[in-house]
Amino acid sequence: MIRWLRRNQAPLPHAVPNAPREAAAEPAGAEALLRRLEWTVLRRLDGQLMGDWRTLMRGGGLDLADLREYQMHDDVRHIDWNVTARMQSPHVRVYTEDREMTAWFLLDLSPSVDFGSGETLKRQISTEFVALLARLLTRHGNRVGALLYGAGVEKMIPARASRRHVLHLLAAMQRVRPADATNKIAARAVQTSAGGTKLSELLAAGANAIRRRSTIFVVSDFISEPGWEKPLGQLALRHDVVAVRLTDPLERELPDLGLLTLRDAETGEQLLVDTHDAGFRRRFAALAAQREAECRQALARAGVDTLELSTQDDLAQAVLRFADLRKQRARLATGGGLPAHLRKAGRSRDNGTPNHP
Repeated sequence: MIRWLRRNQAPLPHAVPNAPREAAAEPAGAEALLRRLEWTVLRRLDGQLMGDWRTLMRGGGLDLADLREYQMHDDVRHIDWNVTARMQSPHVRVYTEDREMTAWFLLDLSPSVDFGSGETLKRQISTEFVALLARLLTRHGNRVGALLYGAGVEKMIPARASRRHVLHLLAAMQRVRPADATNKIAARAVQTSAGGTKLSELLAAGANAIRRRSTIFVVSDFISEPGWEKPLGQLALRHDVVAVRLTDPLERELPDLGLLTLRDAETGEQLLVDTHDAGFRRRFAALAAQREAECRQALARAGVDTLELSTQDDLAQAVLRFADLRKQRARLATGGGLPAHLRKAGRSRDNGTPNHP
């Protein structure tokens, strides 16, 4: 990922080293961030994403509530084979959702997230999103955990439910800092096989560590070496996975600013480019558009919901738009809000068979 060469950039506050478990005081930066979000954003979202009994983010359940025809993306483990044999069409069991759920954050904190064309970096957006969702969930008694990826999978935070636990999670995110680019160049000279971000390692670690069905938020810019699509799809087979994609407008189109020095955030390699060249800007925009399309197609093939967070977006509005999309998809999956003939036509298209009257 090519980034601007940012000079005189103040680093984010670091966490207090060797903080004993959760009993010690967390860094002031985490407390200030959470307090600000509680007053400015949480009050706007509270009650709109979930209630006391039914949640937008689905939990597990054991009480049988209903039987219905199989729909696309239903869990095949919920197929009732006895009813399927009698009705001559696949039917699945629908269970009453538990109020309590477990959410996990798989956090990509590699060097490429330390980028932003304005005052806000993708790392800051990631931190605020995690703080927002984690506090919303823990306020209703749900548990949250996290896996942190920097140079590799560096830390696992077990799932718990408390405000102090959210502060502990935010402090752990602040401790994961990207390696110095000069050191990375020297390391590459010795070990040429070294690579950049490998998101597949984080996804594989999540699949191995998270055994119970949970809601998983994969927070990343998805600037990674190839090979993450298959682990993401395998993770979505067992869990409710949401891909939270961090973006910046400058990653899609370069302005006309003349000669600029760009730096690869993953390797530290620097390149002098002439942004005054209209042909160069067109080629950059074309390659960015191609990568954008490929990433969205890969996420769609994996069968996960996607929330795109830009460094210029309002976080609360972005989460609310995503919540509305989730509600609409949930209604469509059960046929709610559609006439019977449209539901029949949709099932015929999904099965790839003609719709005969």
